[in-house]
Amino acid sequence: MPVDLNNVFLRSHNTEELVRVAERDGFPQNCCAWIKGIYGVCLTQSINPVMCVTTGDCSNTVMLMEVLRLKGFDVIPFAYPERPTPRGVRRCLKSLAENLGTTLESAEEARKGLMQCRSLADRLDELTWKQGLISGWENHLWLVSTSDFNTDAHQYERNLREVIDESQRRKPYHGDMLRLAYIGVPPLFAEDLYRYVEQQEARVVFNEVQRQFAMPNRGKSLPEQYAEYTYPYSIFDRLQDIQAQLDLRQVDGVIHYVQTFCHRGIGDIIFRHAIHIPLLTLEGNADYILPQRSRTKIEAFLDMLRRRKRLPNQQRGRKV
Repeated sequence: MPVDLNNVFLRSHNTEELVRVAERDGFPQNCCAWIKGIYGVCLTQSINPVMCVTTGDCSNTVMLMEVLRLKGFDVIPFAYPERPTPRGVRRCLKSLAENLGTTLESAEEARKGLMQCRSLADRLDELTWKQGLISGWENHLWLVSTSDFNTDAHQYERNLREVIDESQRRKPYHGDMLRLAYIGVPPLFAEDLYRYVEQQEARVVFNEVQRQFAMPNRGKSLPEQYAEYTYPYSIFDRLQDIQAQLDLRQVDGVIHYVQTFCHRGIGDIIFRHAIHIPLLTLEGNADYILPQRSRTKIEAFLDMLRRRKRLPNQQRGRKV
């Protein structure tokens, strides 16, 4: 049974206690809350073995892996290749398959069995930005869940079909609402964020990382699919995908979330240089509800976007 520990942590009714479990065992205060929460999940729910992505995701995972080994966990490391080539990905996946006691051929069959789930996720995404029938929060929730399909792909497929069918009876979002993109890793206060944005007459029509979890570009094989998956690779690979989607979805502004103490936060420099529409950077760590300072920033950002839309194109500024 596949279990994404990030999802278990986020859906826990006691996220703060999971973080405290890690801190009682010596994790420092200035360590990412996600790392501490994942550690707390492992210890309190006895999930074993644990696969740790050592290259292509979180730099803190390497030491988390060592601490889990100290605690007696069976740890399976996995590293994405430096560059996203099908040949390089195939080599990494073959090594992982051997560690798991299976083959790439068997994995390919499993991939085919998940295609319907991924196609439904694509459909949900389209209903978000094109038809305006799915909220940004629902889009986030269902796409981020494709990392493990809520541990049961068959049940995920049934539930998602019901959501898509039900959405056909909804009234679409009205067309003059601001259209936003969300880029970066999901925050702990995700639900608060999306709901607050909609209260301010705006909506998220593009969730970057969550959409990548659903793997919209699947290629003809498992190595090709993971070579098209932008998240583990260079920020410039991500940018290529982001910029295409900003244009396609007619996005008015971008919210970039960075996790405190995370190396990915430095990438905000590159995003601000390369993205030519207004961008708001939010930062957080162990914030379980949307902080007031972030609410104020979002409100001011949306107000600026509305004023900007009323200006002629040649008078619009690039940055906020």
